[in-house]
Amino acid sequence: MSTNEDLANDLEKLLRGLEEEIFADMPDLEDFPLKEMDETVFSTNNHQIPLKYVKLSTNAVDPSYNYPTDSGFDLYSIQNVKITGNGRALIPTGLSFDIPEGYEIQVRSKSGLAVDKGLMVLNSPGTVDQGYNGEIKVIIFNTNPWTIEISEGQKIAQAVLSPVVSGKWINMIESDKINEKDRGSNGFGSTGI
Repeated sequence: MSTNEDLANDLEKLLRGLEEEIFADMPDLEDFPLKEMDETVFSTNNHQIPLKYVKLSTNAVDPSYNYPTDSGFDLYSIQNVKITGNGRALIPTGLSFDIPEGYEIQVRSKSGLAVDKGLMVLNSPGTVDQGYNGEIKVIIFNTNPWTIEISEGQKIAQAVLSPVVSGKWINMIESDKINEKDRGSNGFGSTGI
């Protein structure tokens, strides 16, 4: 057995133990698709999560990872767009995705664009919910006082497929009181900067 298979087996055992603890503490989650998620992620027969996409425009760029260790894939503009100083623009990518259940796509800034051009994803990370299958569009903010032009085919953001718990698995309960925690209400720099 290879080291990867040993690691996958160890992770599967750990996940099974956690699953049993979760279900013991929260019986309402019995129908949550953990088994399907862990089989997709940890199966030694299937090391990749399928992410289907459709090109909605002939000039849309196929999504791909630049390196096998990258967590994000690049998104590209399909139009020439001018963004005025301190302005923002909604830029189409020409792509839509069939996001698997238990996942979302997070749209994030590209570090190079932020440093070199002063451009960033305004609502970073932008959330693309599993149930949305329309075109991915990116809100780009120009932090400069001058106009910047985005060219057709230019990288504008990166997208990360991330596991998430969707609303159908959450039971919102109004309460008069919430549990005390070690941090309490300390926030906004309370741990130092």
